[in-house]
This record gives sequence, structure tokens and C-alpha cells, in this order.
Amino acid sequence: MTHAFLIVSNALASSASKILTLYSQFQDLDSVLGVFKMDEPNNTPMMWNLILRSHVDLGLFHSALSLYNNMRQKGVPHDNFTFPIVNRALSSIRIDVVYGKMIHCVATQMGLDEDLYFCNTMIDVYVKCGCVCCARHLFEEMWLRDVVSWTLMIAGYGSERNVSMAYDLFNKMRMELEPNSITLIVMLQACCASTTLKKDTQIHGYAVKSGLLMDWSVKSLVLRMYASKGWAEEVELLFSEVNMKDVASLNILISFYSSEGNPNRVAGLFKAMQSLEVHSWNIETLTLVISAFAKSGSICEGEVIHCLIMKTGFSDDILLTSLLDFYAKCGKLEISIQLFREIHFKSNITWSAMMSGFIQNGSFMEAIVLFQQMQSENLIIVPEIWRTLLDAYANLGALKLGKVVHGYLIKNLFNGAVEGTFHLELETSILNMYLKGGNMSSAKACFDSMPVKDVVAWTTMIEGLSSHGFGFQALKYFNLMIEQRVQPNSVTFLSLLSACSHSGLVNVGCNIYHSMKWCFGIEPTLDHHTCIVDLFGRCGMLKEALAIILKMIILPDSRIWGALLAASRVYGNKKFGEYAARRLLELEPDNAGYYTLLSNMGASVGRWNEVEELRRVMSERDLKKKPGWSCIEVKDVIQGFVSGDISHPEVEEIYEALGRLSRVAQDFG
Repeated sequence: MTHAFLIVSNALASSASKILTLYSQFQDLDSVLGVFKMDEPNNTPMMWNLILRSHVDLGLFHSALSLYNNMRQKGVPHDNFTFPIVNRALSSIRIDVVYGKMIHCVATQMGLDEDLYFCNTMIDVYVKCGCVCCARHLFEEMWLRDVVSWTLMIAGYGSERNVSMAYDLFNKMRMELEPNSITLIVMLQACCASTTLKKDTQIHGYAVKSGLLMDWSVKSLVLRMYASKGWAEEVELLFSEVNMKDVASLNILISFYSSEGNPNRVAGLFKAMQSLEVHSWNIETLTLVISAFAKSGSICEGEVIHCLIMKTGFSDDILLTSLLDFYAKCGKLEISIQLFREIHFKSNITWSAMMSGFIQNGSFMEAIVLFQQMQSENLIIVPEIWRTLLDAYANLGALKLGKVVHGYLIKNLFNGAVEGTFHLELETSILNMYLKGGNMSSAKACFDSMPVKDVVAWTTMIEGLSSHGFGFQALKYFNLMIEQRVQPNSVTFLSLLSACSHSGLVNVGCNIYHSMKWCFGIEPTLDHHTCIVDLFGRCGMLKEALAIILKMIILPDSRIWGALLAASRVYGNKKFGEYAARRLLELEPDNAGYYTLLSNMGASVGRWNEVEELRRVMSERDLKKKPGWSCIEVKDVIQGFVSGDISHPEVEEIYEALGRLSRVAQDFG
């Protein structure tokens, strides 16, 4: 109404800037543009600044930069408010640093190089564009620096995970002026990505000494920092000091115990959250809890959370993706598929979770079909999806299809790409694909060409050589790994022990087994004990294998008894075999495979009454042994085969070829 009155009374020109400011505050961009265009030739720099700021406030950063370019072409004078607005747009879209340097040059020519506000926004532009060195150069040239200047510069080093430089700058800042809570938050965020703890504890000490720990955001980040390092004692102590246990602090604690693999503690914390009167759980809490249960395979607890989600309707696509992943990891693939269909907006994380779910449950072909569906919908394939696809090809032995993906990645992703975590992980997946496909020459070439090799890459190479019986080669690569000062982990030793087992290297395997704890500080787990039992068993040292099992502090599982049973069958030791089989049935009474093994062992010595009893139990319990399956890639098509299946269209030719191969094998003994 006021706007209309000003137009009728021809007083709009003198009040245009005030009208623009009013519309800008209400984010009414159409009205802002309408006022601006009514008398554009006479618009003042302040009006140009207002319309620029309106676009930036609404997130129209590219439009704001186009307007600024138009402003320059028209020769409209700039002032010390123009460049900070333009810098906000540049920072938000993280544009190429060249554009930032151009703005810096123009502003310097206008004498704004000593304006504190402009220089601070310029530092932010350089940091967001990934040019921290330019930001530091400008920072050092500033004759006046405030808390914002120092904080932006520390944030820059934090964004590069250069915690050492951020910490040094933080100490220099304290010599000139005291940091505020924002500075400390930025420093703590950098510490969360740090691998050293000394600096972290010093920052915590400063927060206590300065009184900034009273700020809840600071205390929350200190808690998150200790949680990221896995220091349970510090986490518990700090959490006990938090006066108000709200959702944020409890979520941090849940995330910590989830990463520690403690589902019981997670369940207890969630129950505590449900009993809070003022604050309650949120979607992030449910996502963290269901992810924790997915890691531990706690199917009952996860189903309770799912019921709670359905009852409250408290859900989003991220939470549904977590549920999808949970059911897939617990072996309930059909529920995962149903959840996948219900998710409206399927992000790359959702597609990746579903593909991984198929692979975890042995449905490799379904994972490939899902990938093809992604391609048909013209979705952007992120590195994680490529890794999952390569895992599917590796498990199927589809070497030719894997090579096609490798070629595509070399041409479109690796060529000129910046080295990074995803790059390394993809190369490791390619290496694994060649190793599982038995193409050792390509695997070696792939490994040698990797510019960076972490413990996962080395372990993958050792495991691949081990699985193909190249025990001495696996040991050679382990020695090279130590020479390169790459610290092995527990999985590395599993691969080494497996290599020794497949190659019959008993003494070497025993030395490696003992060196784990005494040379590398890694406590042997049940898996390592199983490898040693398998090593002794393959060499006929059954008494030594049984002694390892009986002396273990850890309770033996079905795999370790299975290793002893397999060795007993090979060497015809019925006594040891029956003992192992009985232990297996106690652990897994519904496993049809163990009944079949025990039945066959009884039949081999003529105990037909025992065989009949075992068969009767299997029939009563409706236990059926899952048939074995295999696949082969022929002319870029994957052919699958299941034991006893005659549905293949070329079944007669297949069995005829198998018969010929069997006869040839018998002729060669």
C-alpha cells in the first residue's frame, strides 16, 4: 500500500532504497527486482548492493555474480560493502580461486586492501576455494587482525586436516588476543580429524582454564573429540560432567559405543533417552542405534526399533536406508528389498547399501542388475558404487566384465584425478578383482602402479597370493611391506597364516603366530587360532591342532572345529573326526551339513544304525543341506550352476564335458 502511494505521488525515486530494503527483509525477490528496474539508470551503488545481497541471501549465488558483472559493465561505482557481498557468493559456490584473485585485485586497486571486513571475507574465499596459502599470505599482510581473521585462518588449516599448523596459529593468536568460543569450536573440529592426542588434551585444558568449556557447543565437541579417538575413560568422565544430558550428547555417546562394537551399551543409552522427560530422541538417534545393531547383527533389538519407527511415523529416507542395511547384514534380504522400494528419494548411499546387501547375501547377479538399473536411470555413479560392482564381479569371477570397468575408470576417473581415499580404495578393489579372478600378472601390474599403498592394499595382495597357493610370494610381499614401514594389522596376519597353511609352512606359520603379539603388539583372535589349527591339520599334526583348541581362553566356534574335522577326514582319523563333529552339532544343531558329514563318517566304518539315526533326526527336523553352486564367464555372459540342477538348456553337453574331465583326472591319478 505504501509502495503504491509512493508511485502515485512520484516520490518513489527518493524512497527506492528504503522500499528495496523492506522487500529484501521479507525475501520478496520479485518485488525487489520490480523496484530496481523501474529506474535502473539512476540506481545508486547502495541499491545495487541491496539487490546483490537479496540474491545471495536467497542462495542465488550465480545470479548474484551475473548481476555484479552487469554492474561493472555499466560502470557503477563500487564501495566497501560491494566486495564482501560478492565474496559471500564466491565462498558459497567454492568457485575457482582465479575468480577470487580477480576480485582481490580489483578491490586492492580501489584501496580496500586495508579494510578489515573485506580482508576477512577474502580469507574466507581463498579457504573455501582450497587455496590456504593465498589466505595465509593475505593474513600476514593485514596490519589489523581481529578474532574473525584468526578463526578463519585456523579453519582453513583445519579444512586441510593440517592440525599442526592450526595449533601453531592458535598459540600465536593467544599472544595477541584471546580466542572466543567460535575459535575453540573450529580448533576442536580440526582436532577431531587428528591422529595425535597430545594437542587435543592441551586444547581441552585451555577450554577448562578459559571457562569456555561452560559453552555447551564447546563441551559437545570436546566429547566428540575424545569419542573419535576411542578413549572410553575420557568420554565417560566428560559425559558424567555434563549437567544436562540432552539428545546431542547422548547421540555422540551412542555413536562412540557403536564404533566400539558395544550394542548392549547402545541399547541401554537408548532406553535412558526414552525415559527423559524434557528431551527425547530424534531421527539421528534412531539412525545411529539401528546402525549399531547392524554391525553386531542384533536382529531382535533392531526389529524393536523398526516397530517403534512404524508406530511413531518418525522416519526419513536416511533412516530407511539404515534399516535396509540392517536387515541385509542380518540376512533378511527380502525385507531390505521391500524397504528399498519404499524409499522415495534414493541417494547414492541407498543404491550402494542395496548393492552391498545383495553381495553380502551371495546375490551377486542381483547386484549387477541393480547397477544396470542405475545406468538406465542416468544416475551419477559415485566411487563407492564402482567398488561394490567390482566386488560383485570379483565374487563371480567375471574377469572380462571387471576389465571393462577398469578401463572405464582409467579413462574417466583415474586419468588426471586427484589422489585421495576413494581413488586408493577403488584401486584396491580392482586389485582384489584381478586376484580373485586368478589373473596374477594383471594383479601385480595393478599393485605396482599404485602410487600409494596402505595396509589394506598390501593385505589384499598378500591374501590374493595366499589363496592361490603362492605362500613364499605372500611372505616376500609381507617383508616388503615391513621395509616400507607400513604397520600390519590383524587381517594381514590372517592372510599370512592362511598362506603358510596352504603352502605347508608349519615352522614359518608358528613364528608368525608368535610374532603377532611379541613383535607387533597384536593379540591373536579366534580367527588366528583357527588358521593355526588348519595349518597343523593340513600337515597331519592332529594332536597339536586339538591341543591349540583345548588350551584357548576364547570359546571355540564351529569354524575351528570344522578345520579339525576336515583334517581328520583327510587323514582318516575317525576318533578325532567324530569328536569334532559332535562339538559342531552342539554349536549348530540345525546345520544339515554337519549331520551329513557325521553320517558319511559312520557309513565309512559300517555303523549303519548310527547312520539311520542321524538321517531320521534330519528328516524330523526337516534339515536339508544347501546345494553348492559355481559360475563361469563365457563370452561376456555369466553362467551359473547349482549342484543337482538340470534346468540349464545345455545340461547334456555340460555333464558330458564333466564326465570327460573326470575320466582324464582319473587317468592322471
